[in-house]
Amino acid sequence: MPTSKPSPRTAAREMCELLAARANPKKAAEVQRYFKETVAAFGIPLPDVRVVAMDLHRAVRGSWTVEDAVVFCDTLIRDPHLESKAIALGLLAKYEKKLSPAHLPRLHEWIARRSGNWATVDEIAPHLVAPLVERHPEVLPEVVAWTASDVLWVRRAAAVAFVPHARRGKYLDTAYEIATRLLGDHEDLAHKAVGWLLREAGRTDRHRLERYLLEHGPRIPRTTLRYAIEHFPPKDRTRLMEATRG
Repeated sequence: MPTSKPSPRTAAREMCELLAARANPKKAAEVQRYFKETVAAFGIPLPDVRVVAMDLHRAVRGSWTVEDAVVFCDTLIRDPHLESKAIALGLLAKYEKKLSPAHLPRLHEWIARRSGNWATVDEIAPHLVAPLVERHPEVLPEVVAWTASDVLWVRRAAAVAFVPHARRGKYLDTAYEIATRLLGDHEDLAHKAVGWLLREAGRTDRHRLERYLLEHGPRIPRTTLRYAIEHFPPKDRTRLMEATRG
């Protein structure tokens, strides 16, 4: 583990060294099959990554401020490896209640320039952006505007950030607005994110989801539709797949 109560940048450097020492090239090569985009990995199992992150948090808890955690994250997330990014974001998630709207541009930057894969986006959006929206709803329009980004990862983040809210029946109008904005997206990972968002929105109001699907019908990518109706009974899934065909 990094030295006791290190500075954020020192901790990030030592963390990279620790992860590199535990690298498993064979397992690292196996990670690629989960991604269409090229990713770098050390090949360290996720449970082990989480243990390392928890050990670091115990070492710095009480001595680091949220700004220290942001510096640590900003330093470590620049490393291309999935495990480095996961630890950086996992540590910052321990301080998420202290994040403010002033941190949103930094989160956007990490998504746009430091993620490069769906797994990192799916750490930032639901665990950092979503709670920030809940505590500071004034940032909601800014996150919705991410749907117009030229960067796939930012567009995906706009949808995934509202998955935790939709699951609890919150911000459903916003969820459907984001879905509609992204229906014409040309990227499969955006289609999957929208389908995930719609599926969660349907948990608390299945009738609204069905009305939405029938209304937009052929505009909805088939991947999005399959994700959205995953929890419907088989007979209803078949009916909706047929009813929404172009």
